[in-house]
Amino acid sequence: MDDSSNSSKRRQPTRVFKKSNGDNKITVYLEKRDFVDHITHVDPVDGVVLINPDWVGERKVYGRVLAEFKHGREDLDVLGINFRKELYRAVEQIYPVDQSAKTQPLTQLQERLMRKLGNHVYPFHFELPSHCPPSVTLQPAPGDTGKPCGVDYELKVFVSDSPDDQRSSRNTVRLAIRKIMYAPSKPGEQPSIEVSRGFWVSRGKAHLEASLDKALYHHGEKIAVNVHVANSSNRYAKKIKISVIQFADISLYSSAKYECAVDQVVSDMDCPIKPGFTLSKIFYLTPLLANNKHKFGLALDGQLKHEDTNLASSTLMADQSQRENYGIIVQYKVRVEVRFGFLWGKLVAELPFILMHPKPEEDRGPAPPANPDPVKEVDGAARDTNLIQLEEVIDDDFIFEDFARRRLKGVDQEAMLNDNSINSTTIKSID
Repeated sequence: MDDSSNSSKRRQPTRVFKKSNGDNKITVYLEKRDFVDHITHVDPVDGVVLINPDWVGERKVYGRVLAEFKHGREDLDVLGINFRKELYRAVEQIYPVDQSAKTQPLTQLQERLMRKLGNHVYPFHFELPSHCPPSVTLQPAPGDTGKPCGVDYELKVFVSDSPDDQRSSRNTVRLAIRKIMYAPSKPGEQPSIEVSRGFWVSRGKAHLEASLDKALYHHGEKIAVNVHVANSSNRYAKKIKISVIQFADISLYSSAKYECAVDQVVSDMDCPIKPGFTLSKIFYLTPLLANNKHKFGLALDGQLKHEDTNLASSTLMADQSQRENYGIIVQYKVRVEVRFGFLWGKLVAELPFILMHPKPEEDRGPAPPANPDPVKEVDGAARDTNLIQLEEVIDDDFIFEDFARRRLKGVDQEAMLNDNSINSTTIKSID
């Protein structure tokens, strides 16, 4: 059999992320850094740790997953003002193995890594509860330093005599991870609304009907807004404004709501709408982070180092009673305004929708084989005609990618913030 046939039977190398402490005495291996919330359950955080037992000695190796909500500048922390809220914490002993603790079955990747890396490899496993919030970052203002505000997750592996003693950074490996959500497979009903209002010393009313073409949109997708205005009053409709609004409900020790327009269209050419006239038109909007980088405080999907990100996805909650544990709740609405002038106010309608990432193809389940191999009966026994399947598949190939090296692929964040220092816009609070 030639080399091309052998290579076709070789499984693609598995990408594994790794990070070591300063002395390379402990190394953590993870298959992924994004862990998906499926509403009913969350992907477990599992991997392996390679240790040097002579260096660890009589000490122990612990693992910890921490979800934390940060809201405030780090320079205020030294004044005794704490702007951090711990949302979730889990700690387990990795080495030596705690015989009294409940053990989880090894995943296929853990088995392969333990076979590949040798004897001093120990697995770990963390289950994230479904009420843990997704990773969200608030876009920093120009000049802000330190970790940005938002909800972030960290996997920490450290060597210590007890799980509470974490003073030495030389004995610690920290890995930033994310908890993410994908768009549901069954979107809701098509959003639509009808509103009307009358005017003082005026006969008749102005009517507004608005609808979206669907309830769920993916990031970067165009939103079609169908608007119908029937002006039965004796006032002139002078302007129509369509906006996509991001609402961020932030709860720490108190609750605050913020709103920010991430895209908008103002129509003057179709106005004024005279008394007794109507207007029907479809407006298109596309909310993108690229058009909103000057608006600090905007909610973004959790960011790992300098990797690209986008507007924060809508927050989906299975249990509404857990709102206070989410830190930041993000929602989107399309706001339609028909303005009648300074004295007569405006007619407003809002249409909620969901903005999220589509579920990757590999997470939708494997497709069934198009032509399964036939099984024939030979002398009363089943015989597989595809004898090539009997060959052993080589599955221990890995591509190890260091966490720290990914920093070199991004742009300098401080330089990026300096570029955005002109025309900065603060999000308006609606408390």
